[in-house]
Amino acid sequence: MALDRDAVTHIAKLARVALSDEEIELFRTQLSEIIGHFDVLSAIDTEGVEPTAQILPLQNVFAPDVPRPSLPPEEVLDLAPLTDDGYLRVRAVLE
Repeated sequence: MALDRDAVTHIAKLARVALSDEEIELFRTQLSEIIGHFDVLSAIDTEGVEPTAQILPLQNVFAPDVPRPSLPPEEVLDLAPLTDDGYLRVRAVLE
């Protein structure tokens, strides 16, 4: 499926990206080629193939929660670049 200039311009507008005429033509060609790969994939017969999210028989693969002692507050404060009266001091993020 070949994209036209209007489709590429619309995609660029959605992405809030300004494109020159040369870039529109470049991306039109590249995006058309990418979509062409999906056309090939959609031609594959998947009748009888069950949908799956994982191909390996894995279930609940999580690291166990093992409680560990935390650092003492004094050590954390010693490692911090800025402290103030026993607290970590950070730059303001909201005005």
